[in-house]
Amino acid sequence: MNLIVKDTELAGVKLLITDRFEDYRGEFGGVYDESEYADAGLAAKFVHDMVSMSYKGVLRGMHGDAETTKLVQCVYGTVYSAVVNCDENSPEFGKWQGFILSDKNHHQLYIPPLYGNGYYVLSDSSVYTYKMSKAHSDRQFTYAWNDPRFGIRWPSDKPILSSRDRDAAERAARMQEARQGAQYE
Repeated sequence: MNLIVKDTELAGVKLLITDRFEDYRGEFGGVYDESEYADAGLAAKFVHDMVSMSYKGVLRGMHGDAETTKLVQCVYGTVYSAVVNCDENSPEFGKWQGFILSDKNHHQLYIPPLYGNGYYVLSDSSVYTYKMSKAHSDRQFTYAWNDPRFGIRWPSDKPILSSRDRDAAERAARMQEARQGAQYE
């Protein structure tokens, strides 16, 4: 497997590209090789894998925690993935970057703790995978996908959301209204 590691605008977040062999039968390639990733300085030990299948227009996120490193990719379809610094003690809090992940470009994102990750499905359906350095945390954070402090530019302003993500968006809207009201007092 040939692994290309690129820095992003976010400290510690890496864009990874894996190669594929393609012929008349289709494609074949690597997804993860612990020693190759460690040689590239990506030393998280992954202990838990998750997979999410979603339909066009679904937005999942922004979720994360303070302990888990994630390796994410879209193995089927195309998604717009956003990563945001959610460390409220960091001067870079709220800084974000968007990426297209697809089964055609073979891009992966290496996401350290205290970063939120979310994605919006652009294709008819998608399969998005997560390798995680820790089993599911009970101390996950959820930020609204449209939190005005981040200003993430999503492909749609009317995504399909889970109740968890819809509740986070409603809380963010109430906080924004309260902030605006305080400015006029």
